[in-house]
Amino acid sequence: MHSMFNERLWLAWLVKARIIILTFLLGIELAIARLTLSPLPVRLFITSILLWYAFALFYVVLLSFWEEHRIQSLLQVLTDLALVTLVVYITGGVDSSLNFLYPLIIIVSSILLPRSWSYLTAALAFILYGTVLELTYFGIVPSYSTTHPELAALQAIIFVNLFAYLAVAYLAGLLAAKLRQVDVKLKHTRGALQNLQAVHENIIQSISGGLITTGLDGHITLVNTAGQKLLEHSEDDLLGQPVHRLFLDPLPQVGSERIHAEVRFVTANSFRKTFRVMVSTLTVPERETLGYVYTFDDLTEIRRLERDLRMQDRLAAVGRLAAAIAHEIRNPLTSIAGSVSMLSAITDLSKEHRQLLSIVTRESERLNGIITDFLAYSRGKQYQFSRVDLVPLLEDTLTLLEHRLLAEKSGIRIERHYAVREAWTLADGDKIKQVFWNFSENAIRAMRNGGTLSVSVEAAGDDWQINFADTGSGMNPQTIEKIFEPLQSEFEGGTGLGLAIVYQIVQAHEGKVWARSKPGQGSVFVLRLRCMTAGSASKTAGSGAISLGHSGSSRSTAAAVAMGERAHG
Repeated sequence: MHSMFNERLWLAWLVKARIIILTFLLGIELAIARLTLSPLPVRLFITSILLWYAFALFYVVLLSFWEEHRIQSLLQVLTDLALVTLVVYITGGVDSSLNFLYPLIIIVSSILLPRSWSYLTAALAFILYGTVLELTYFGIVPSYSTTHPELAALQAIIFVNLFAYLAVAYLAGLLAAKLRQVDVKLKHTRGALQNLQAVHENIIQSISGGLITTGLDGHITLVNTAGQKLLEHSEDDLLGQPVHRLFLDPLPQVGSERIHAEVRFVTANSFRKTFRVMVSTLTVPERETLGYVYTFDDLTEIRRLERDLRMQDRLAAVGRLAAAIAHEIRNPLTSIAGSVSMLSAITDLSKEHRQLLSIVTRESERLNGIITDFLAYSRGKQYQFSRVDLVPLLEDTLTLLEHRLLAEKSGIRIERHYAVREAWTLADGDKIKQVFWNFSENAIRAMRNGGTLSVSVEAAGDDWQINFADTGSGMNPQTIEKIFEPLQSEFEGGTGLGLAIVYQIVQAHEGKVWARSKPGQGSVFVLRLRCMTAGSASKTAGSGAISLGHSGSSRSTAAAVAMGERAHG
């Protein structure tokens, strides 16, 4: 246990205490010498005190670089004994009031050194003090005392001090031993407490779910690492904030039937997450409630997959219905179109009749176009996957679009923001062009009074991200929720199948697609496709026509593919 005793700390304390005592003694003795008739040799006394100061400063420097604390303690005790003896002699020997310094040194020795040294220090103090008194009594050295006791009285003073020094050594040794024991126990207890606290902190920081603790006022006092990642904020940003302000929905309350709930949270980049939150009281045994504990986990991905699977079911049902209806309608529609064509050949039709026939013909063609889109949407598709660069495909689409917009004088301009020169991926180039064209067409239709279509290509982790941003009227959350479902067109004359077909194509490419929009602030359609890797090159060599059914991919693929902004909130 003694090895754990902090000797350096006590040595540092001793150095400071020595300087304070020396300053105090110097001031007191000089005041006495000035105010009374004292035989004190002032110059010799000041010289001895300055010598003591010099040793004190030397030990300060020595402590800073010498690690042998036990030897330093011994040197300081012996030095102090010698200098105390010198000061006692100068201040009058038997008349000196400074012999109380010997017990102080004995106490310091019992603290810094083993217990036997406290008795040795007491013996040395007795020998030195007795020597000074004997030498001055017999006139061997000059005496500065004002009294001259008899030899018997002198011997009595010496032996009284001996018993006093031994008593101080004994009591100081006991107290020092107790002090060491308490210090060691305190260190053990502190270490155990720190280990326990570290275990608790590691448990809190290691759990995968988010955890927030608050006071009774609802202000956050702790957020674990998982909670910081889920909320996408640092602990410094969250501490002290009211917990209810973090979420869009009310939190569950302790003592009510609603102790858990699903709440929404908006991240710094405006994406919306869904959390399941549970609340409980933060209590300590034998104390009242200190606050509340909120545990939460992220349900965003689960809710996305649920919505995606529901959409897959709806798309499959609509596709089957579309195929059946389209086949049933196309035959009579062909007969109607043929009959109208024959009626148009009659020469004596009036202008009004011809106008009516023209309307029938035009509407028949429009209906035929709708049926063609239905059949394109519902029937199996052939994909020719190969290694393609998305940048030229996008540039071809935008170039054709620019010429058309210029001819139509639409007042719409196209801005390109390419963060990369090449964007290689494994895809069917024609189908990807169809995706680009559909996005561009929707953007142009949204900007009836002109505007800007901004198209960007950038890397996003292991994917390429292509953004189509318009400055149109935007969409409300209800529209965004169903934007990729069939028959959801917001434009006059649209079939509502363009983005549904886009969704199928992106699914087949195992990509992702979603929309972001706010009313009056335009819309952004985001497409993500996998970056081409070295391991994919072998796949392109053997790639050929791949036929996909109506759904475009299996259920397992649907869980990892395109997700609309509704999934992001």
